[in-house]
Amino acid sequence: MCGIWATFGVEGGLSATCLKCFSAIVHRGPDAWRIDQDAREPKAILGFQRLAIVDGLHGMQPMRLHRYPRITLICNGEIYNFNRLREQYHYPYETNCDVEAIIHNYENFGIADAVKRLDGVFAFCLVDGEKKKIYIARDPYGVRPLFKLQDDEKGILAISSEAKGLVGIKQKLGEKLALGQFPPGHFEEWDILEDGTVKYNYTEQYFKPGTPPRFIPFVSENELSKFNVYEKTAYLLEAACKKRLMSDRRIGCLLSGGLDSSLITALVVKLAKIHKLPYKIQTFAIGMGDSPDLIAARTVADYLGTEHHEVRFDENDVKEALDNVIYHLESFDITTIRASLPMYLLSKYIKENTDTTVVFSGEGADELAQGYIYFRDAPNETAAHEESIRLLSDIYLYDGLRADRTTSAFSLELRVPFLDIQFTSHYLSIEPSFRQPQNGVEKHLLRKSFAKSGLLPDSILYRHKEAFSDGVASVKKSLFTTIEEIIKERLPENNLRFPGLQPHSLESKYYRHVFEKSFPGQYNFTPYYWMPKWVQVSDPSARFIKHYAAS
Repeated sequence: MCGIWATFGVEGGLSATCLKCFSAIVHRGPDAWRIDQDAREPKAILGFQRLAIVDGLHGMQPMRLHRYPRITLICNGEIYNFNRLREQYHYPYETNCDVEAIIHNYENFGIADAVKRLDGVFAFCLVDGEKKKIYIARDPYGVRPLFKLQDDEKGILAISSEAKGLVGIKQKLGEKLALGQFPPGHFEEWDILEDGTVKYNYTEQYFKPGTPPRFIPFVSENELSKFNVYEKTAYLLEAACKKRLMSDRRIGCLLSGGLDSSLITALVVKLAKIHKLPYKIQTFAIGMGDSPDLIAARTVADYLGTEHHEVRFDENDVKEALDNVIYHLESFDITTIRASLPMYLLSKYIKENTDTTVVFSGEGADELAQGYIYFRDAPNETAAHEESIRLLSDIYLYDGLRADRTTSAFSLELRVPFLDIQFTSHYLSIEPSFRQPQNGVEKHLLRKSFAKSGLLPDSILYRHKEAFSDGVASVKKSLFTTIEEIIKERLPENNLRFPGLQPHSLESKYYRHVFEKSFPGQYNFTPYYWMPKWVQVSDPSARFIKHYAAS
């Protein structure tokens, strides 16, 4: 996890405004920073805020190689198949930094095939000084963030890992500039013109959820042929965790005690022993009071023998953090903000009290494996499958955004194995009816896949949401009550009006009010409020869905 930032075609060079915007993303890379400008492209400025995870000595960016001196790369990401690419194509790497593979891929295959051959998560900007081209690209599910600011008339382009790195430039240059997220699974080409301004050429989508790998996969089809569907599911999820172990920094796991985080933690602990990591895996759980999440996480941690940390937060923590959470999220979505508060506070604890820098998490499982309770109300298997595809396509706007921003706010790098390309391709190819909730149990396929693995006992694997519904509901009620009190204290007036998507409650009005302070008029950042489907509710919380009540 790092921060990338660049401007093209902007008059005035590295102005005070540009420096302030570049500094706004320093939390993404506190270890080192660098700004690069080449006299041959005088209106092109590239900046990098580094969090050193791999190759601390030679991995600094913007990256240039002796073999390709006119190629400049800035990338926030991890390329898990960089060693396989070197072996496959005999790339003469100059560093041990995984993102170097992007430059070699581009030089050998061009941009379209370069991104398709990457197994990883990434947001990058590549400048080809010889061809006078700029390319920007983002990974299939948008695990790594990327924002784009452009003015086609003036020939201006700017990119940043977070919008806060561009808002000031937009305000300085004029409100007509378009600012928004660059879509996952896409790449884009621009020309650098003689006067230093730029011209947009085209955008191309190279991936949709379920697309099979275009690279040699981590696990070969021949190796998978001996497994049934359940064994293959378990094997590929473990492989997704295995490839994500690459790190020179300490690895830990976010652990709520639910199925998703418990599976990931168990797999990481297993792999850490196999690979003889020189430390014990740390696990982290958070809750209010005697939260059922804390109890469930403690059970899993005790079983796995991790170095477990429990964090408790209260109303005062919420009051102190709420506005900062909205600023870091760059969203006014109700569900996203609510869910981000504990994760933000937990990340703060990890940063301030431990040496863990890389954290594994279970994000993506609910979207992929139909884990949301409302999937029980899906009218048929086709509708359920289509909803999974929709959720995965938009995860970068909601749960994916939450996971990235709350951890990056405290300079942590997130790893999300459930969004692995080979694993998601496999899972979405399974007969749709197998992926639906069975007998009231969500993620039935995932649970059955690990039932005989010995990884976790059935008492953990088959513990589902109803087991703690009363306790969780009481904790959520306490959190919502705290939020309501904050709103009554801070919301200046009730009749606030905003452009675009309209808030429909005092809570959503307050979130939008705080959002507008830092990102005025950027209602496009949240295209719709996340809400469950097929159920008649006015609030996105699962506690209002009939299935959530304890049987």
